[in-house]
Amino acid sequence: MRAGRPQPRGARLFLLNPLNETFMMESFYNLLGLPQLASANGRGVDNLIVYIHFLMIALFVGWLCYFAYTLFRFHQSRNPKADPVGVRSHVTNYLELLVAGIEAALLVGVAVPVWAKAVNQFPKEEESTVIQVVGQQFAWNARYAGPDGIMGQQDMKYVAGDNVFGVDPNDPNGKDDVQVLNEIHVPVNKPVITYVSSKDVIHSFKIPAMRAAQDAIPGMRVPMWFKPIREGRYQVFCAQLCGNGHANMAQGFIVVDSQEDYDKWLESKSGAATSFE
Repeated sequence: MRAGRPQPRGARLFLLNPLNETFMMESFYNLLGLPQLASANGRGVDNLIVYIHFLMIALFVGWLCYFAYTLFRFHQSRNPKADPVGVRSHVTNYLELLVAGIEAALLVGVAVPVWAKAVNQFPKEEESTVIQVVGQQFAWNARYAGPDGIMGQQDMKYVAGDNVFGVDPNDPNGKDDVQVLNEIHVPVNKPVITYVSSKDVIHSFKIPAMRAAQDAIPGMRVPMWFKPIREGRYQVFCAQLCGNGHANMAQGFIVVDSQEDYDKWLESKSGAATSFE
């Protein structure tokens, strides 16, 4: 295209249309085989993965071309006599600085903000669905506050096979609490805060569709959050090798319901006895 010649209107519209940009990014997501995205805060993770692959592709093509050039430029037939000084150009040094600069930009401009949002910008509990999650060999336990919105008091001395969370049986606030095994329900379009811990060994509560993961460590209760935006049933994995039955940890699921369906489910489970054996 000659200098000063106006860009075709169709090309300008294609480049400026956010739908086309979204389509292009979605195509790259599919090309990379990324799992289905079901959370609002997972888009930054996907974008980081795509940008890193762009950089890797550029490096691969660039170094391949450079390798082919060196084979041609320094072939024996072109250089019958050795040159003790060698290459005098500093182009490769500049290219290395450029690559380092791009990597730094990805780290500071994309990776750090995504991580900071995940660990520092938690939603308010009163505006979120709050769940306690305890991993054990080889299942996931989850606990919700009942209709009163208050969880019963807990103490380690009450922990037993049928009381994984150590809920005080004398606390009236815990009578309507909901405890479930492996199938964790949450409402759509509302932040979810999970307090993750472990009953035995180190597990890792990982939900690929939500782009969220948190190690489950005995004696610690570590918060993690995500905001589901798509109804469905999504698998939960353990990302730490936790024993011979490690694969069984994949029987956990996050079920994203409409708010109405979630309220009905919670009401149906409130006060029901659950066995964790």
